[in-house]
Amino acid sequence: MFKNVIVKTPGESYINGLTTSNLGTPTMTKALEQHISYIEALKTCGVEVTILLSNPDFPDSTFVEDTAVLTSNFAVVTNPGAETRNGEIIEMEPVLKKFYNEIYSVEAPGTLDGGDILQIEDHFYIGISARTNYVGATQLKQILESENYKATIVELKEFFHLKTGITYLGEGTIVVAGEFVDHPLFNSYKKIVVPQEEEYAANCIRVNDYVIVPAGFPQTKQKIEDAGYKTLEVDTTEFRKLDGGLSCLSLRF
Repeated sequence: MFKNVIVKTPGESYINGLTTSNLGTPTMTKALEQHISYIEALKTCGVEVTILLSNPDFPDSTFVEDTAVLTSNFAVVTNPGAETRNGEIIEMEPVLKKFYNEIYSVEAPGTLDGGDILQIEDHFYIGISARTNYVGATQLKQILESENYKATIVELKEFFHLKTGITYLGEGTIVVAGEFVDHPLFNSYKKIVVPQEEEYAANCIRVNDYVIVPAGFPQTKQKIEDAGYKTLEVDTTEFRKLDGGLSCLSLRF
């Protein structure tokens, strides 16, 4: 069960954030409306939401997931792979100190984005991507193993981040798309397979009694409900334009 969630309001510079998509420039007013709806959905799930103020110096900083990896007992401050995002961790570390006594850090030349980290019970999967390198992944693996977690490094072939294409819902069930549908590392789990045309919906989040899903992907939503989960829909069109999804917008612990 999650008790706390950290989010950060998009700043006025959000429209200038990094992207690999060709979906156009985000509409700021709509992004703010969608972020409020996201917070309301989280509150429906029964968590306490800490809302951080926006910082125009960091256009991408609403994607707080990339700044840390959180467990029940300790936090790991990451070192985001995009140079323009490195400063985001300076703001996040003092926030985490309000919740954690034990905090580790990933150090340069290691880079690591939280979006590349998937936790399935006591096992962490660490994606190697354009933003997370082997040095950073190995540092995190050593930290996790020192705290009696299992850790496996996964090299990505298609997706931007690991969690772009895979989500853990609990009870041994994963939501998968693309390269993870038949990936040997995940064949022991029960799979909800996302249709190719709804690939974006693979990035959903289980928060206590609900699975929050992006709006506009009815087949995936139905599959998740058919598996026995209650869903909440949140529109994320303005975050998708900057490669963002539902998990990117919060730290859940």
